[in-house]
Amino acid sequence: MAKKEGSLLGGVLLISGSCIGAGMLGLPIVTGLAGFFPSLIIFFLAWLFMTFTGLLLVEAYGWFQKEVNFVSMVGQTLGTWGRIFCWILYLFLFYSLLVAYTAGSGALVSTFLQDLFPQAFPPSYGSLFFVLLFGGIVYLGTRAVDYVNRLMMAGLIITYAGLVLFGMRDVRPQLLFQARLPHMLISLPILVISFGFHNMIPSISAYLKGDLRRVRLSVIGGSFLALCVYLIWDFVVLGIVPLEGKWGLINSLKEGREASQSLSGILGAGAVGGFAQGFAFFAILTSFIAQALALVHFWADGLRIKEKKKETIPLCLLTLIPPLFFALLYPQIFYKALSFGGGICAVLLFGLFPALMAWRGRYLQKISSSYRVMGGKPLLLALALFALFIFFFQLMALLGVEFFPKL
Repeated sequence: MAKKEGSLLGGVLLISGSCIGAGMLGLPIVTGLAGFFPSLIIFFLAWLFMTFTGLLLVEAYGWFQKEVNFVSMVGQTLGTWGRIFCWILYLFLFYSLLVAYTAGSGALVSTFLQDLFPQAFPPSYGSLFFVLLFGGIVYLGTRAVDYVNRLMMAGLIITYAGLVLFGMRDVRPQLLFQARLPHMLISLPILVISFGFHNMIPSISAYLKGDLRRVRLSVIGGSFLALCVYLIWDFVVLGIVPLEGKWGLINSLKEGREASQSLSGILGAGAVGGFAQGFAFFAILTSFIAQALALVHFWADGLRIKEKKKETIPLCLLTLIPPLFFALLYPQIFYKALSFGGGICAVLLFGLFPALMAWRGRYLQKISSSYRVMGGKPLLLALALFALFIFFFQLMALLGVEFFPKL
């Protein structure tokens, strides 16, 4: 029997921490179109979907006698083509997230620069400054990223707590009932990426020494903690930001403006506005440096770089220049990049693939395991169909097919 090491609380926090980040900045804007109470249905649906597919990966991890990563799990269950497709999807997912974070940083940093200097700074300057400064931290390596990330996570927690505590007094209950029900499904792709903890499961399993029971509890507890954080954040924003108007939900979505900017625009430079801007900055920064470092290492592994220090200048440039290019060219791409990452890449990687892996492992390869997710074939079919529904919904949106009335 595997020796129990690592704590359940640590596993829960690792799962929730991998979910909570810059993606949540867009959640109130896209879910708020349907209204707070109808959006609860979409939140719980996305949480259940991603939690069940996460549990399927826990089951699949139990099939292997040694530690494996997500790409290796896909390769050994879905074959060489599955592995190649997984690698390509991972690459697109990393880049789409970095595009979103780089674009999202532009307005925040340019606003900060304008407060320091008596001249206007366009968002493109903000994005460029952000990448130059914090891309340098990625080049310094894992230890530097770890130290900076700890400080930024502390800032994230403090500003989130301040935002919730001070923001509650500005909540207007009547705004929670504003709704446009035909737009309920718009939020699904971004919700998928906001519950995207699945690549952490091999690491969590190793951390808990293969104790699948505690890994399962970590997945359920960590994803539920993230859900609670999202719902409180949603409640505060949707109770303050109206549907219409310059800083309203509709206009914010059209202009690629995330929720903290809408809050600051409505409430001004008071405590809530300050906490909102700080929260957005810390959320984007923690997500940016973590994803950028992961992509550098992903390229290093894929290209079989042998040097001890993987964070070389060419790999850092390969990681940071393409997202910066798209962010400078399309400064309002924040929501489109998140939707592409969630509705195309993440939903296939973390939604469809786990269902296919479980089906092939259980019913074709006849692999036995000490743990099997309940639901049998009906659950696997339901999860696969739901993943394909989100994929084709987002694909049609990218092709310009309108399902709903225009905003």
